[in-house]
Amino acid sequence: MAQTTPFPVRVGVVVDMDSYVGQMGLSCITLALSDFYDKHAYYQTRLLLNTRDSKNDVVGAAAAALDLLKNVEVQAIIGPLSSGQANFMINLGDKAHVPIITFSATSPSLLSIRSPYFVRAALSDSSQVQTIGAIVQAFGWREVVPIYVENEFGGGIMPFLDDVLEQVNVHIPYRSVISPLATDDQIVAELYKLMTMQTRVFIVHMLIDLGSRLFTKAKQLGMMSEDSVWIITDGMTYDLDSIDHSVMEAMQGVIGVRPHIPKTEELDNFTIRYKKELRQNNPTAPGLGLNIFGLWAYDSAVALALAVEKARVRNATFLNANISITSTDLEGFGVSGVGTELIQALSRTTFRGLAGDFKLVDGQLQSPPYQVVNVIGQGARVVGYWTKENGIVRELNFAKSTTNTYSTFKSNIGTIIWPGDKTSPPKGWVIPTNGKKLKIGVPVKDGFSEFMHVTWDSNNSIEVVGYCKDVFDMVINALPYGVQYEYIPFATSHHNTAGSYNDLVYQVYQGKFDAVVGDVTIVANRSQYVDFTLPYTESGVSMVVAIKDDRRKKAWVFLKPLTWELWLTSFCSFVFMGFLVWILEHRINEDFRGPRWQQVGMIFWFAFSTMVFAHKERVISNLSRFMLIIWFLVVLILTQSYTASLTSMLTVQELQPTITDVNELIRKRENVGYQKGSFVFGLLKSMNFDESKLFAYNSPEEMDALFRKGSANHGIVAAFDEIPYMKLFLAKHCSKYIMVGPTYKTDGFGFVFPMGSPLVPDISRAILNVTEGKKMMEIEKTWFGDNTKCPDSSSLSSSNSLGLESFWGLFMIVGIAGVSAFTIYVIRFLHQNWHAVHSSDAEATLGSKSLELLRRFNNRDLTCHTFKNTELRENHNSSRSCDCERRAVKSSNHNKHLQPSPSTLSHNSPSNNGSPSPVSSSYEGHNVCIRVERDGEDLNGTEHGIELVSPTKNRQLASTSADLMHETQ
Repeated sequence: MAQTTPFPVRVGVVVDMDSYVGQMGLSCITLALSDFYDKHAYYQTRLLLNTRDSKNDVVGAAAAALDLLKNVEVQAIIGPLSSGQANFMINLGDKAHVPIITFSATSPSLLSIRSPYFVRAALSDSSQVQTIGAIVQAFGWREVVPIYVENEFGGGIMPFLDDVLEQVNVHIPYRSVISPLATDDQIVAELYKLMTMQTRVFIVHMLIDLGSRLFTKAKQLGMMSEDSVWIITDGMTYDLDSIDHSVMEAMQGVIGVRPHIPKTEELDNFTIRYKKELRQNNPTAPGLGLNIFGLWAYDSAVALALAVEKARVRNATFLNANISITSTDLEGFGVSGVGTELIQALSRTTFRGLAGDFKLVDGQLQSPPYQVVNVIGQGARVVGYWTKENGIVRELNFAKSTTNTYSTFKSNIGTIIWPGDKTSPPKGWVIPTNGKKLKIGVPVKDGFSEFMHVTWDSNNSIEVVGYCKDVFDMVINALPYGVQYEYIPFATSHHNTAGSYNDLVYQVYQGKFDAVVGDVTIVANRSQYVDFTLPYTESGVSMVVAIKDDRRKKAWVFLKPLTWELWLTSFCSFVFMGFLVWILEHRINEDFRGPRWQQVGMIFWFAFSTMVFAHKERVISNLSRFMLIIWFLVVLILTQSYTASLTSMLTVQELQPTITDVNELIRKRENVGYQKGSFVFGLLKSMNFDESKLFAYNSPEEMDALFRKGSANHGIVAAFDEIPYMKLFLAKHCSKYIMVGPTYKTDGFGFVFPMGSPLVPDISRAILNVTEGKKMMEIEKTWFGDNTKCPDSSSLSSSNSLGLESFWGLFMIVGIAGVSAFTIYVIRFLHQNWHAVHSSDAEATLGSKSLELLRRFNNRDLTCHTFKNTELRENHNSSRSCDCERRAVKSSNHNKHLQPSPSTLSHNSPSNNGSPSPVSSSYEGHNVCIRVERDGEDLNGTEHGIELVSPTKNRQLASTSADLMHETQ
């Protein structure tokens, strides 16, 4: 029996007995130990609770802890409830080496004590600030006002909240601090102060008692409207189920954050048992529910019981300290002998508790995922979650993800009913009743009024119009909060400009203006004193010159589209293609035969006629057809490219500038212009322009007048200015001037703000959104008109002649195809005629053999299908056959014998109006037959017939051929 009796371990519990959290915590601790030892009856230790009432006071909590340490010598203390009470108690536990375990003191400031004997079995308030920052970032609110209680609990979260909001670029313009003992009138006075401000995003961090009163008064003052956003921390969301119905009515549309507690069977059973015991012990008590502080109290007791058993605490006592006679009660206690082993065992204790996983890291309970809830009706509805790995998500996925992408998209949050029963997110700002207006400085100038123009009426009130002003107004309207401002001209009492643009920008540095709006260029020397937003116009400085009349030089413009290399290559290609087709067609095509000069003319005619596809000659060889297919493609590309280039040149010829080189202006000491008051004057001086050659103008009209004067009459030949000004000038005078030359880099127009202004990043982002929309194009069209009819000076670069480098691939294809076709033809010709050359006289020289091949090349190829088809047609049309072996045809008018010619004769007779009189014959060594027709009548075998008796009468044929032709005619 002695061996099985558990060892009692004294443990202190310090709670506020009068508070509901204290009563709930003590009940949960008692139930936890009862449940734990019922399951672990074999454990050798038992926790023995010693309860003390802190009386909701810091001194009371300290006195209770001192009593437990000095008189009871407890080995651990569970409590206290509040962060303010915990400060002193933690120091006492550190001195006595006794673990102090709190389940409700959540202030992050307790970490500054850095005691190894302090264990927080609850979540620190700092663990929820990232969830709040993600919500603010998701909806794009740029300013928030925290409202918190003025004590350790309220102020401890602020440094962490500031850091998180700064990371997401959210500004805190004001902090509303309310005393925990504040009256209703004091709360109303603070709310009235908030109503005078424009920010309507409020983060409330206080406990349920004070928070209920705050929302009740906010509802009465009309601050729970559709323009407002109210976010509550877990200090209030823990107790939403126990809030009075009237308070819940006032909190409709509020969103809050709270730790995610997994739903388990053990939690459900304990909740039922707790409520049952609460009704039995306090039948008259209000029906307050179980919140997370009770669950943390339960898990704290379980963790301590496990740690005591692991540390093998047996009859633990305090070691007496060196106490003098003058020692106070604070020094009159010893040191726990098992404190070090107990705190080590407690830090290694892990288990699955009612509130989730219990795991301590550096004495702190690890943060679980957080819920985002929306107060609707008499409860709170979960609309999303936040995790460290994935940010805001619609549903929790406890499976390990391989991507772990952190996001803060509001689309991941479910539908929220906002204050005022609205589903669309509030802007989070309103126009304040007494807000300060920004003083916006604007330039006063005579010309280029499309950018900014200021006028005064008889009452000395001003009107500001212009492109820059409209862009700024549109950008301010795109901000997620309101900005009040007024335009103030930078002018003298006589309504004249008060200085240059540099002077205007310097006014912001001196604090006389809060910002500058106008055609102010972003340059390096100005950025040393002020901050610029992103540019909202095109950047760069360019040159404008007059257009010269170049009509007299257009006579030979048709030669300019192609370079001389391309012209020469094209000519040679045409000749090469004509000669190659002549070679391929000469032996088989009558169109490519005839006298020598006729054939030379045919080569050039056929080749160049393909350029306009006007050739009428029919090609027969497949090699020729193959070559022409490739050649037609090349010709088509060349002609189309030439046409396009010539069209472009004829257009650009109308836009030829008088000068294109800046160095030529400097070398010739020509007069150039610049806009008065612009930084371009300094740019021209840095480019080594003579200052005496620089002329200022105030408007596009003055610039045009200086151009018309010319350099000889104190005018200008070129003007330098920023591209927006030049485009405006060209829109009015595009027929006379053109923008040429290089563009000198600048950053365009920007809005000016003081150094470090929080408005700069927000306005820069708004500029990006605005410039990408259609509204920007509408503003530009309103002030600058439609300048699409004016040609772009960049088209000058397109007037360059086409060179051989653009078409060498085409010519290479033609050359390869032509050489291949010629090689194939030569091989076939030699194969067909090599036997005749080889069988000739063996003593024949190479030259004679070559002449023989050339002679055969010059003759017709009667084996070709074209000649065969011709012979068949002639025989078919003949009325009688002609025996060419031995037959003689006699003529009634002549008794002369003819020797046949080696070639076929064909003539046109004048007497029959050009109708053909074919003469058929055979080659030498064979008898021939000649068929003669006259007016369609076959003369063979008639009295006009002719007989060629033998090849031995060649000489007679030569003498009588003329008579034959005369007779047939």
